[in-house]
Amino acid sequence: MATFAKPENALKRAEELITVGQKQEALQALHDLITSRRYRAWQKTLERIMFKYVELCVDMRRGRFAKDGLIQYRIVCQQVNINSLEEVIKHFMHLATERAELARNQAQALEEALDVEDLEADKRPEDLMLSYVSGEKGKDRSDRELVTPWFKFLWETYRTVLEILRNNSRLEALYAMTAHRAFQFCKQYKRTTEFRRLCEIIRNHLANLNKYRDQRDRPDLSLPESLQLYLDTRFEQLKVATELSLWQEAFRSIEDIYGLMCMVKKTPKASLMGVYYGKLTEIFWMSSNHLYHAYAWLKLFSLQKGFNKNLSQKDLQLIASSVVLAALSVPPYDQSYGASHLELENEKERSLRVANLIGFEVEPKAENRVALSRSSLLSELVSKGVMSCVIQEVKDLYHLLENEFLPLDLALKVQPILNKISKLGGKLSSVSSVPEVQLSQYVPALEKLATLRLLQQVSQVYQTIQIDNISKMIPFFDFTAIEKISVDAVRRNFLAIKVDHMKGAVFFGKQSIEAEGLRDHLSLFAESLSKARTMIYPPAKKAAKLGDALSNLAEIVEKEHKRLLARKSIIEKRKEEQERLLLEMERVEESKRRELQKMTEDAEQKRIAAEYEQRRSQRILKEIEDRELEEAQAMLQEAEKRSKRKKKPILEGEKMTKQVIMELALNEQLRERQEREKKLQKYAKTMDHLERAKREEAAPLIEAAYKQRLAEEATLHEREQQQEVELSRQRHAGDLEEKKRLGRMLENKRILQERVVSSREAEFNRLKQERRERISQIIQSRKQEREARRKMLFFLRTEEERLKRLQEEEEALKREEAERRKKEEAERQAKLDEIAEKQRLRMIELEEKERRLKEEILRKPAVLPRPAEPPALGRPTELGGAAPVPVAAAAAPAAGKYVPRHLRGNVDAAGQAPPPETDRWGGTGSKLDDRPSWRDERRPTSFGSSGSRTSWSSSRR
Repeated sequence: MATFAKPENALKRAEELITVGQKQEALQALHDLITSRRYRAWQKTLERIMFKYVELCVDMRRGRFAKDGLIQYRIVCQQVNINSLEEVIKHFMHLATERAELARNQAQALEEALDVEDLEADKRPEDLMLSYVSGEKGKDRSDRELVTPWFKFLWETYRTVLEILRNNSRLEALYAMTAHRAFQFCKQYKRTTEFRRLCEIIRNHLANLNKYRDQRDRPDLSLPESLQLYLDTRFEQLKVATELSLWQEAFRSIEDIYGLMCMVKKTPKASLMGVYYGKLTEIFWMSSNHLYHAYAWLKLFSLQKGFNKNLSQKDLQLIASSVVLAALSVPPYDQSYGASHLELENEKERSLRVANLIGFEVEPKAENRVALSRSSLLSELVSKGVMSCVIQEVKDLYHLLENEFLPLDLALKVQPILNKISKLGGKLSSVSSVPEVQLSQYVPALEKLATLRLLQQVSQVYQTIQIDNISKMIPFFDFTAIEKISVDAVRRNFLAIKVDHMKGAVFFGKQSIEAEGLRDHLSLFAESLSKARTMIYPPAKKAAKLGDALSNLAEIVEKEHKRLLARKSIIEKRKEEQERLLLEMERVEESKRRELQKMTEDAEQKRIAAEYEQRRSQRILKEIEDRELEEAQAMLQEAEKRSKRKKKPILEGEKMTKQVIMELALNEQLRERQEREKKLQKYAKTMDHLERAKREEAAPLIEAAYKQRLAEEATLHEREQQQEVELSRQRHAGDLEEKKRLGRMLENKRILQERVVSSREAEFNRLKQERRERISQIIQSRKQEREARRKMLFFLRTEEERLKRLQEEEEALKREEAERRKKEEAERQAKLDEIAEKQRLRMIELEEKERRLKEEILRKPAVLPRPAEPPALGRPTELGGAAPVPVAAAAAPAAGKYVPRHLRGNVDAAGQAPPPETDRWGGTGSKLDDRPSWRDERRPTSFGSSGSRTSWSSSRR
């Protein structure tokens, strides 16, 4: 594998190889670069390399290389530049589609060029011989050589792109676009097999998407944009399936849409639902499910009437008429009558499944499910107002077939209406979900319904009728078709008819003793006999009845106990079986997962082995090419030796290459082959003359042998016919003897029949009496249960009312108590607020007084060289008292204490000493307290933190 310092070098090398015609080596070089772990960081050069890479893959039709390269490039640009991957994929699909269309156009041009009168003039001898040997026409051969390989590659391209984009949430739109283009490819070229595979691929992608929910870039279906893309893809799949007439695949597409909506629990838009029900009508009509077809039409009518406001009245009438005619086309008898239990269960499950598809319940509930039937459908037509929208002919037809009793001329009155209906219909407007409506498709089913109704009404009036009269009354069919319809109706238990062709008559009614019509007569007769017996033999006393019942009570209890035990064992077995099935399913899923993992590992090993084998094969091919070059040179030398003409094929000094040598050798071989072919043509003409002469001689001999063979076969035929007549006579005589022998048993057969009838009648009477007694017991027990339940309900209701009344009284008391507490709390809070306001005003007043006192002290001039005691303010005795008086102004010097000179006059003038200084607690200070400390002279007290006073105070220990 070549390594490059830069990706640009690889691109340049690839272009050089392409220039010299070595595209395979260029592709391999780019493939090695893309798959290398060295270049995992995205850059613009890698995008240009990928464009060149996909162009080479398309030119050489190498789908495997393209897939590997795109996967590696997705890893590179997934988190960096996902738009680059989108552009590369679009370019890849564009190139593949363009080359496929070019090949198709070339094939058409070649076909037109070969469409000439004289084939020998324009074709080479080799082409003529190939056409005679292979037996193919020119178009088939050109398609196989030109168109088919490119179409295969285009199909592989679509599959590759879908596989790469299946789990990428950022490229959902490109995934949907690719799926749409693949659908159009299948539709354009009628590729039904590829369409089925494509549907299966998309279905598996969605299943894996829901199975592995922990993937990093997994699309989120709960988002409206993602859901709309997936829905559009499924509806496009549904449309293409119906256009290709793949009805089974179309039904599976319907199930895919319903399953997708059940996953996200959301109903699609009304426009999409119109397409959904329109396609359902086509699917069910093609599968001859008239009941489901009619229900689908009814849902479509309701949808169009409710959401499509632009629909004209004429189109609405046609749709409503289709609904009614589709409902009338449903057979009036049960299709599953006489089927086995397993078939009935399967039919019931299928009916519920189709009912979910038609009703489109995203979250279907089992208890709300209703089985689809013709009677419920007709009742819905009336309740939803469909009959008011239909045309008059359809109303008349519905009235005749469902409400009128015309046993003789019902079909004659229905026939002109059906003739009018068959001419109605046509294309609808563009706003409708259904492109056209053709009412003529329901005419055969309606003719069959009219025949059944006429036979049913005739059977209620007549017991016997001539075949000719029935043929006249029913103009739709001959009697053979009427007989087939009657046989099907008898098999479905809708009619009771016997046809006697020898008498030319039809008999109505059953001859069996257990017929439906005789059961009521027998029951009435049994009741009359029971009443007469009661009158003749009155019943015994109640005590005797009670004694008889009690005597059998133990046996009844034992039987009931055994029955309950048996039922319990059956339930346990069913539970065990269910658990076993669940374990088995888990085991199967685990085995499938392991097999898938093993297959993945095997595929990886095969891929590695294939790459190794590819490199090995390339090396071998290189050796083979060298060897072929040598052989070609030897071949050329031998051809020159054998050639009689002396011609120098190679100039002196010319460069010898493998292609030149091979072309020279092939030209020489071609010349020799042409000479041999000319000789063979001459020999073929000679052989043609000889063969013609042989056939001319053998012709009269063959004619004579043929005539002789005819005579022998005629004789043999007559002899075998005589033998067959004789054997037929012998068999007839034996059958007559057998009939005489069996005729003696008729009397014994009659006696046995009477015995069987009498025994069955007695058994019937006994069972009926037992059933009446059992029903009376059940009625009595149910009456007692209802009475007890009624009393219990009355007691519970009264008790609930009493408890409710007590609870209301307690709640009223609680509310009153809460209101009282709230009121008290409000009053207390108001008082506290008032007290707080008073205290605030008082504090403001005190602060104002202290401020004024401080200003007075500061304004007074005083020089204190060495004050013995700083002036202090008197503390008020109580809060709110008189203003404080300066203590220094009224104080007098104490005995033995130094008094300054400027203060001695004040003391003498006053005439008396000041009162002793009081401490802060109101007491007189001692001598120790009168001494000024050194702290008093140096540290004045600061202004009080509370703001209540301003003073020079002495600090005391």
